[in-house]
Amino acid sequence: MNARANPTQALRPFLPQDAPFLAEIFRSSVEELTSEDYSKAQQDAWVTAVDDLETFSKRLAGQLTLIATLDGSAVGFISLAGTEQIDMLYVHPAVARQGLGAMLCGALEKLAAARGTPRLTVDASDSAREFFEHRGYAGKQRNTVTLAGEWLANTTMEKKLAQGSAP
Repeated sequence: MNARANPTQALRPFLPQDAPFLAEIFRSSVEELTSEDYSKAQQDAWVTAVDDLETFSKRLAGQLTLIATLDGSAVGFISLAGTEQIDMLYVHPAVARQGLGAMLCGALEKLAAARGTPRLTVDASDSAREFFEHRGYAGKQRNTVTLAGEWLANTTMEKKLAQGSAP
């Protein structure tokens, strides 16, 4: 196998067989990228969301879910619940801050705008808030959620979309 200086980035839709690997991306992302903002107990509670793989897979299958790939391997994903709510955006820590999250988010924003969606919202973790701010999302309210007995804070953010954008 020949190594390339610039691996090929691509997007594709979610397939049910992706669920186990996406659960690992989710776990790794929470465990390695959120430690400055959340305690170990909070991270452990957060990752319980993927403990039931069947439920996690059904959640992704029931949403518009896009997968980012590098040379064909899944390295991140984003999902849209309903027409306006970004439910999940996770990128594997090994490729964090390399533009894959921005690629995923940009594609979802374009698809939503092309469908006539006026805005997108996201309940952004404290670790992801700056990422969304750089993409033009504005904080609307602070939230506290309970997961597996732990309290976690996040911020509901919103971005108005330009209508009629082609994907």
